[in-house]
Amino acid sequence: MPYLTIMTFVWAFSFSLIGVYLAGQVDAYFSVLIRVSLAALVFLPFMRSVSLKIALKLMVLGGIQLGCMYVFYYQSFLLLTVPEVLIFTILTPIYVTLIFDLMQGCFSHRYLLTAVLAVVGAFIIRYSNVGDNVLAGFFVVQGANICFALGQVGYKLLIEREKLELSQRSVFGYFYLGALIIASTAWAIFGNPEKLPATSLQWGILVYLGVIASGIGYFLWNKGATKVDTGVLAIMNNALIPAGLIVNLLIWNRDADLVRLFIGGSIIALSLILHEFWGKTKKLRFA
Repeated sequence: MPYLTIMTFVWAFSFSLIGVYLAGQVDAYFSVLIRVSLAALVFLPFMRSVSLKIALKLMVLGGIQLGCMYVFYYQSFLLLTVPEVLIFTILTPIYVTLIFDLMQGCFSHRYLLTAVLAVVGAFIIRYSNVGDNVLAGFFVVQGANICFALGQVGYKLLIEREKLELSQRSVFGYFYLGALIIASTAWAIFGNPEKLPATSLQWGILVYLGVIASGIGYFLWNKGATKVDTGVLAIMNNALIPAGLIVNLLIWNRDADLVRLFIGGSIIALSLILHEFWGKTKKLRFA
């Protein structure tokens, strides 16, 4: 779990950097394109030749987890307010659990229970009033959630099932190449060339997000996903919420309900404790 924990804190800073310095100022699709391009460059020197089947699988997973997820995510802001988008992202742990079980042909009721408990904790932290016309936006956000969950679980199972002689570092570049194809297409279709970064600070943040948050970040997160079971992975997806709020509160002094933050964070921690207490359980196999 150390990889997931490290990235929880790194991404906690990323949320505020995007919200304060980039959102509404720099074209979202250009930001995604730069981030994915820099991430691909980071791993380009480490790439080694693999079979076409493995390369294509990694590219598809990268295209889904990063490329398609970002397309859905940024489109959702055209339909929803920011608080509404945040509320609807808390279902990701449930998708992680259910997708894993579906791919494995089994059902773990305890994994699902701890994932739901993590969602409750995140909901308490993020709850705010939701507008009336949000149905379309809700489904768009769920598209982003499902893509992010599918990519994590798919990569975890790929590494577990395929006997690769190479290290994960040597093959992860294919993951970013898949994301780059989607990001380039999205920029070509939806991008606004009139909203490029205008300051050195904005360019610096994009470089940081591309090299550290996206490049090293998604590698460590997905590698961490291969080191833990799906219950911990689902819970850690929502551990980002209190971490992000704490960073935002301490550094940027944004308003935050400390009582809700404490209660929600405690519930997320409880879900992880329960999962560790129950440990491995026998799953029900589908016929």
